[in-house]
Parts: sequence; structure tokens; C-alpha cells
Amino acid sequence: MLLTLPMYDYPELSNATEAWAAEVARFAKCEVRISRPADYVTDWGRDDLVFSQTCGYPFTHEFRGSLGLVGTPHFGVAGCEGFRYSSMIFAREIRPLNEYRGAVAAVNTPDSMSGMLALKSFFISSAQEGRFFSKAILSGGRLMSLQALQRGDADVCAIDAVCVAYVRRYRPQLLDGLYEIGETVRVPGLPYVTREQDIGRWQDAVVAAMTDPGLAEIRHTLMIDGFTATVASDYDEILDLESGIEAAGGLRLLG
Repeated sequence: MLLTLPMYDYPELSNATEAWAAEVARFAKCEVRISRPADYVTDWGRDDLVFSQTCGYPFTHEFRGSLGLVGTPHFGVAGCEGFRYSSMIFAREIRPLNEYRGAVAAVNTPDSMSGMLALKSFFISSAQEGRFFSKAILSGGRLMSLQALQRGDADVCAIDAVCVAYVRRYRPQLLDGLYEIGETVRVPGLPYVTREQDIGRWQDAVVAAMTDPGLAEIRHTLMIDGFTATVASDYDEILDLESGIEAAGGLRLLG
């Protein structure tokens, strides 16, 4: 059996993430410990995956219909409301939006809702015809996108609100010299998923962990403050957002 929680498993949060995973598994009566595979995307396709968290874009694209949706955690941070979240746009300097044409964008991965599609959604009104950014570089991660801006390798990036809150608490130096120039639309956040048929037992386990007073400190550390048993159709918002961007010519925004 495989349990992973790779999306926000930063070193400062590793103990809390491990404890959270253990408690959810305990409430699900599942004897499994958290794994931290280097290639967590591949593991979302494993038949023995009992619990994980994925980005909304892979959930609605590569793994559409193959990952069971447990639900979506809420985070008590700026830019989140219920099970929805946004991305914050960071830049090396403040300009009118249309004057970012020709800038270099940093994108963590090409299949990221918060780092790729959100960036497109923010600038699409300024894109007009043709390519908007001069190029996009793949940073390999949210924090690395911020570092790319600080080094001068890129001019603008999108970082999801939860990650921004963690950065402000634990690594504020990553924002030195950068400006927050806006916030994107809010879409359903990063879902908990499973390959098991009995999705209900994992929903019940998450609810139990969310309401257990003994886990309040862990939830506070992770900034989790609720849970919604979302359904797959909730994530059609991401598909609709992408369709609107494509209709406006957004396929050329980053390439």
C-alpha cells in the first residue's frame, strides 16, 4: 500500500505532514506509513495508492477518471476561501500588466494549475495577438520559481496561496526584492485522492482527523482548517477556465 502527501511536504513541515498522514491512516484503519517518492506523479498511477494529494490540473487531465476524489482540504490563509484557492503573481518590478509583454515567465511544471494555468489566466486579458511572454522557463518547483526571479532568470511567476503562506512563515527571504502584483481567480484546491474503491472510508477518516481536538496543533502547523467532500464536477471549473483561455488565444501565452 502507498500513501503520499507530496504537494506541500517542505522540510519545515515534514514532521507535521508525516503526523497528519499517520492520523488519517489511523482513522481509516489502514496500516500504512507515508512514502516520499522522488517521482510522485508516477505513483498517482499505482493501483496500490490508498491516499494522496494531487494538483487539480493532473487530476482533471492525465489522471481524469482514474483517481478517486476523496475531497478537498481548506487552508486558513489569504487567497483561500473554503475549498477554493488562488495564486499570487510575483514580479521583479511593478508595471502595468500589458507592459509585461516580452518578459520571461517562470513556471514550476507544465501541468501545474497554480503555476501555469493560473499565470495564463492572469495575463490573458493583456495578451491580444501572438506570443505574450518572450519565453517560459521550467523551474521545477514553486520555490524554485521565486528563486529564478531573484536571480534575474525570470521576471514573473504564479505561486499558489498556500505555498505563499508557508513561505511568509518559514522562508520570507524568498520574497526579498519581489513584488506581489495581483491575485488570480479562485478554483478548487489540491484534492485528496485514492485508488481504492471505498472512497467513503477515507472521507470519514479525513473528517475525523479534521475534528479531533488532539490534532489541532498539527492542523495549525499545516494551516488546514476544514474539508469539503467535493465531487469531480467541481473541478470542471479548471477545464472551463482552460477552455476560456484557449478561446482567447491563450495557447500561445507561454509558448
